[in-house]
Amino acid sequence: MNFRFGELFCGPGGLALGAKSASINAGGQLYSISHAWATDYDKDTCATYRHNICPDSPKSVICSDIRKLDFRKLKKISGIDALAFGFPCNDYSMVGEQKGMDGIYGPLYSYGVKALAFFQPKFFLAENVGGLRNANEGKIFDKILYDLQQAGYVITPHLYKFEQYGVPQARHRLIIVGIRNDIKINFYVPAPTHTAPVTCKEAIENPPIPKDAPNNELTKQSQQVVDRLRCIRPGENAFTAVLPERLRLNVRGAKISQIYKRLDPDKPAYTITGSGGGGTHVYHWIENRALTNRERARLQTFPDSFIFSGSKESVRKQIGMAVPQLGVKIIFEAVLKTFAEIDYPKIEGNIKNSVYNSKIDAYQMALLEEQEEYVPAETVI
Repeated sequence: MNFRFGELFCGPGGLALGAKSASINAGGQLYSISHAWATDYDKDTCATYRHNICPDSPKSVICSDIRKLDFRKLKKISGIDALAFGFPCNDYSMVGEQKGMDGIYGPLYSYGVKALAFFQPKFFLAENVGGLRNANEGKIFDKILYDLQQAGYVITPHLYKFEQYGVPQARHRLIIVGIRNDIKINFYVPAPTHTAPVTCKEAIENPPIPKDAPNNELTKQSQQVVDRLRCIRPGENAFTAVLPERLRLNVRGAKISQIYKRLDPDKPAYTITGSGGGGTHVYHWIENRALTNRERARLQTFPDSFIFSGSKESVRKQIGMAVPQLGVKIIFEAVLKTFAEIDYPKIEGNIKNSVYNSKIDAYQMALLEEQEEYVPAETVI
């Protein structure tokens, strides 16, 4: 059984690569997911997606503002059995202005709901930041879940800590899986696969990245930045390190923990973002420099053969906005096993209620998104 896969807000292809990589064999029958179409508004992002996901069908990627896109244009390309949408998170992130539904990006989730009603796929996967749960005291999250249910789906939201699934990065994302409610099967959250983390050092150095690898250009560091990094030890940032007065940052108010923060080689990386200015590039644990885009891509579990299009700054943003393909591959495989009626290790209990009702105060969530650290997985019995 093959599921034709459509994607809104597709980004460079993290979700799509995870979907394409997922397959299972059940009693001689192959369950798999194949690309049907995708759409995003950014030209470089679409070029990256075409090159890596669907080089033989470039016209299946539509570069368009979702607010102006006619779904009938997508349907002419192909019907779909599965839909994914990592709707923009800018207005829900605690690091941003937290405008929620009043921002430019907040209401865009509704296009995913409209697509579900229009295409009626068998299942969907939606992705966003964990801060979505607490926007407007949880009312926005409640509204989104209600709308997804009203579109005709049984939903299972869960805050996935991707370092517990083999991703060498503490990246915590809310993922909602929905199964069409006329299909009488139950999806469960797959259990963590790793009780010990994959470290950032292991991900970047094993195997070594060829010097001529694509997207591997070094970022030029000013002498002041180099001098500052010399004083910062692995795992420290510009505020926790002991810096001479001339190298200290003149910052008032919040002291964001990722500023000039070196990676700890014995842990997964902290969260890779699309930012790069003001000391947010992500810094090597021993070399006095920022990571290259290829090193950042490895922390997002993109293979070295995955080539990003656009300027170095554009590539940095694409990598930071992407979903780690290794983590979502495990989720997609759990969906396929659900349809094949194959049992798999899962998190037991009432996932919907426990996640739906969980509330984290704003300060804790801000710390989570600014300085996500490795959280050990519980041992699966």
